[in-house]
Amino acid sequence: MAQLDFFKQPKHPWNAGRLTGAKPPLKPKHIWGIRQQLKVNDRIRDLALFNCAIDAKLRGCDLVKLRVSDVAPGGSIRARTTVIQQKTGRPVPFEITEANQNGCSAP
Repeated sequence: MAQLDFFKQPKHPWNAGRLTGAKPPLKPKHIWGIRQQLKVNDRIRDLALFNCAIDAKLRGCDLVKLRVSDVAPGGSIRARTTVIQQKTGRPVPFEITEANQNGCSAP
């Protein structure tokens, strides 16, 4: 039995030296920096999604399922809309701020 222990490799945990758990929220200066980079690089779609995510506090999976018809039925952008949350299956109402409405309506 002592010989078998000699050939065993020591096991290392998968998360040794890694940060696990919930990540801290973005600080206002980081949000501002991300917005500036998206504006400088003319990433209008990404900027609109980022602003909507920050304002609505939606999960990423719910945000990418958002369609133009959910936000702007008939061509006019709504001030409020509702999304069915994937994780819970419950409707989540959220407001679309004026700044985000202006960003979405820009060509």
